[in-house]
Amino acid sequence: MNIADMFGKMQEMQQRLEEAKKKLADITVEGMAGGGMVRVTANAARQILHVQLEADVLQDKEMLEDLIAAATNNALEKAEQAARQEMSKITQGMLPNIPGLDISQLGL
Repeated sequence: MNIADMFGKMQEMQQRLEEAKKKLADITVEGMAGGGMVRVTANAARQILHVQLEADVLQDKEMLEDLIAAATNNALEKAEQAARQEMSKITQGMLPNIPGLDISQLGL
């Protein structure tokens, strides 16, 4: 492979990654806590989109805070998984199979 081919592949990969980043905003996941009393919707771009609370949890401030944190962490964990899946589809065949390579560290 010559330098021009490698540069072209890098540009193509960069374009694909940018497209994938845009797609991540459209992939939504939901995290729950307290048996569904608190639900947090996030997207694969790791943005919180919506928080839904059952009326019962509004009576106990400390419990509500804990449930919101737990549901948010659950949603963000699912968002991370969804992002990894989407990015692996996009980059399949473009990156060499390097054990331990984590493309999430590339700002994706």
